[in-house]
Amino acid sequence: MGTSKVNAPLQQKPQGAFVRKFYSSATWIEGKAEEQLQHVAQMHDIQKIAVFPDLHPGKYGPVGIAILANRLHPQLVGNDIGCGMSLFILDLPARKIRPEKAAKRLRLLEGTWDGDPFALMEERGLPLDATPSSLGTIGGGNHFCELQVIDKIHDQELAEQAGLIKDASYLLVHSGSRSFGTEVFEEICSHGSADLDLDHPQAINYLNRHDQAVAWASLNRQIIAQRAAKALRSEAKLLTDSPHNLVERVKGAILHRKGAAKADMPFVPLAGSRDSLSYLVKPTNNDEESLLSLSHGAGRKYDRSSMHGRLNNKKSDLARLSRTSFGGHIVCEDRHLLIEEAPEAYKNSAQVLRELTGQKLATTVAAFQPLVTFKKAKQESKRPTSRRNTYE
Repeated sequence: MGTSKVNAPLQQKPQGAFVRKFYSSATWIEGKAEEQLQHVAQMHDIQKIAVFPDLHPGKYGPVGIAILANRLHPQLVGNDIGCGMSLFILDLPARKIRPEKAAKRLRLLEGTWDGDPFALMEERGLPLDATPSSLGTIGGGNHFCELQVIDKIHDQELAEQAGLIKDASYLLVHSGSRSFGTEVFEEICSHGSADLDLDHPQAINYLNRHDQAVAWASLNRQIIAQRAAKALRSEAKLLTDSPHNLVERVKGAILHRKGAAKADMPFVPLAGSRDSLSYLVKPTNNDEESLLSLSHGAGRKYDRSSMHGRLNNKKSDLARLSRTSFGGHIVCEDRHLLIEEAPEAYKNSAQVLRELTGQKLATTVAAFQPLVTFKKAKQESKRPTSRRNTYE
């Protein structure tokens, strides 16, 4: 295990990229994440890397970083292209919510959406064969739909600008491009190129398909929110949509974000675990070294497989994991996922926020308390004994 240096300055590794770490020694960073970071920094075509306090290991490279490069590296973004978080306000007063009743209603999010996806896909310029049956579904892993209420408004003026209402209820939706993003990623990987010049035909095709996946993921979050709002007998209005797995063209270079939220927008959600506060922040964008990016959440502290050894599989423990210290409810019938996504698996979201505000990358707008976190409403099928060791 390793930790970062206090207020680590802009660094340049020998024959490597400039690396700027936006966290202090107060933030827990695993050594494997640091090793992956060093590997990425040594790639010959990487210019700059911004690293955030939610940094943790990933499958192809670390999560919680933004990377400016001269070439395209699809594996640094991975398969869940366009994954992000969207915050919605509901016309449902917080005082009228009964968490247990709301949890039962949100179970309707399980399974496929019964709406017509094609008009919405055509409206967004998406190919009609882009896995329409997956639209409106959350997926597994760390994805969720969470019913929230405001715990505290930190900046009243900014809260009004963001459209927040103290006594309202909210939905925070975390999901991505599902099987469509996987299809786009596997297609580029099938050519065997780890990196590509930006004018290479495969790169051009990938970037076009990538942009479709980002749009697909945004639409997916919108439909999930509409499904949840309908189950709660309310209407949802989008306040902010913030992707954190994507690439962008930047003056002849390419900016990769892996678990790093786009900060060139008015407001960005910062998700906690299902038993901690989440936040809405306003990016300050006063530091070019941050590559217009921010942390997207608390970030994992322990990988999925190790959580099965850290927590017991007894009924009493599983019952505890289905409730929160706020009196909220967790809808997750997959006991493996319930353990792997336990609050103990994540870093402290308040500490991540302190680092971001301390580094003057963001201003806190409001804190949100979880009431119901939906992940999965059906019992899991039997899983193989050999489990993939992953943080993502």
